[in-house]
Order: sequence, then structure tokens, then C-alpha cells
Amino acid sequence: MAFPPTPALTTDCVVFDGRGRLLLIRRKNPPFQGDYALPGGFVEIGETAENGCRRELSEETGLKVGELTLVGVYSTPDRDPRGHTCSIAYRADVASAEPVAGDDAAAAEWVDNWREQKLAFDHAKIIADAEKLRRS
Repeated sequence: MAFPPTPALTTDCVVFDGRGRLLLIRRKNPPFQGDYALPGGFVEIGETAENGCRRELSEETGLKVGELTLVGVYSTPDRDPRGHTCSIAYRADVASAEPVAGDDAAAAEWVDNWREQKLAFDHAKIIADAEKLRRS
């Protein structure tokens, strides 16, 4: 039996450092080219969502993390203008690290005033949910 058509599976990673700054990338490609976004991307065949999250984080920022905390699942059909995606979002904390942009990130940086920035996709909601977990 063939699989039915389904949304593409993606992952996003919310990373805070010891100073409370948020790790964001600048998107190199459309959609939202040039906008801030969480590191993330498509989960590959044969990998877990967690490993996909770690891989995407490493490819886009050079950072490696161990433990991930589930933030939530984001599946609104219009969250990505390219088509229906379902993202599993995780949170990770690092004391300090120096991100280096790679893969499809034009830049990777710690952002102090991230609440004031325009964010791609539904990343503002994901970050708000991650903050709630951080406080609890």
C-alpha cells in the first residue's frame, strides 16, 4: 500500500544562551529571505526528528547540542508559503558559543532584542511557547 500524501516534516530549534539571548539565523533563500528565523529545516528520511533538529542546528550555525526539550508541534496548513509543513520544535540551552553561518543561513547570531524583530513563519509563536517552558 502506498503512503497517502502528507505534510512535509520539519524541525525548529529555540536556543538561548546564558545571557538570555536567542540564537537566530538570517534566511539566505526565499521564503522570508533576509528575515530572522529559528535554525531548522526538513527532517531527512531515516533520521529522528531530534537528530534532524541537531543536524539542522549544526549545519546552519555550527553549534552542537545534546539534550533537547520538546516545545510543541506546529501544523497550521499555511505556516509555510511553499506548502503544508508540520514542525516539531525543540528547545536547547547553551552557556556560550560562537555561531557561524552555514548551509542556507546567510548569518547566525545571538540576538538580544529578538522580541522586536520580524520573524519568519510562525517562529514568534514557537519562541513564546519555548519561553513559557523556560519559566516553568
